[in-house]
Amino acid sequence: MNMVQALNNALDEKLGADPDVLIFGEDVGYFGGVFRVTDGLQAKHGLTRCFDTPIAEGGIIATAIGMGAYGLRPVVEIQFADYILPAFDQLVSEAARLRYRSNGEFWAPLTVRTPYGGGIFGGQTHSQSPEAIFAHVVGLKTVVPSNPYDAKGLLIAAIEDDDPVIMLEPKRIYNGPFDGHHDRPLKTWAGHPKAEVPTGLYRVPLGKAAVVREGRAVTVLAYGTMVHVALSGIDEAGVDAELLDLRSLVPLDIEAITASVRKTGRCVILHEASRFGGFGGELSALVQERCFDHLKAPIERVAGWDTPYPHAFEWDYFPGPARLVAALRRVMEY
Repeated sequence: MNMVQALNNALDEKLGADPDVLIFGEDVGYFGGVFRVTDGLQAKHGLTRCFDTPIAEGGIIATAIGMGAYGLRPVVEIQFADYILPAFDQLVSEAARLRYRSNGEFWAPLTVRTPYGGGIFGGQTHSQSPEAIFAHVVGLKTVVPSNPYDAKGLLIAAIEDDDPVIMLEPKRIYNGPFDGHHDRPLKTWAGHPKAEVPTGLYRVPLGKAAVVREGRAVTVLAYGTMVHVALSGIDEAGVDAELLDLRSLVPLDIEAITASVRKTGRCVILHEASRFGGFGGELSALVQERCFDHLKAPIERVAGWDTPYPHAFEWDYFPGPARLVAALRRVMEY
């Protein structure tokens, strides 16, 4: 399966297994979603299990919170992560606080799916990476898959979780892995080991990173599309790097990160979002706090520029393999 098919299969499985699960959002019903992730689900499971909403993100999330408090498990789609901000107050002031504010009497078991990131010439309003905004909010969980197998398992785990989960889906890798070389032929997921997605229910637990590549010279931390960019950059740099796919930003697998950095003594952090205030800053602080005595070189961050995502200069903004190679070579000088 590609990632679209894996996500669709996860939703199909949960709709069939749990009558409390339902899906709604803009164009997710009859049309099947702008990226076709919900294709065929309304026809199979009915109008009350998968339905369209008005263009009103605040209302979509508010309705889902109420449904969750009354025992349902809504899965809502925000068409692009860039458009989630009208619902930010509902997510922060209501969904994230409900369990605490009610002393555990109510909770909000809702899942918010949304495509995010660049690489498709979406410009400033269809390419943003807002993960750090959500990771900052106590009470929200934030996950980012990098392949079809994890996408299905993480989505099932998110739906079954009793807290609100934001699932950011890197749209650039919906149909195939992308290593950052935009001038090369497109790749599909066909033949990739992580495209072997079993049918039936399985879970990728929230809060567990995956070691994508073992190494002893430097640790690279990445998630989403950047996992594939990292593999390309590591290969081009010729460095014995260990690559961790975080998969889950909150909860964060700090134990896996600490173990890797203490082994390698170096750390490079890679993400697509703007550098200033990005999630890489938190990762850098956590590594410094826990691994200071083991570090042989300053921690490097490779990220997007601190500008709106430019349409005309997409590949200048996109943190591709060349920028990672430069960072890897800098840390290896120590």
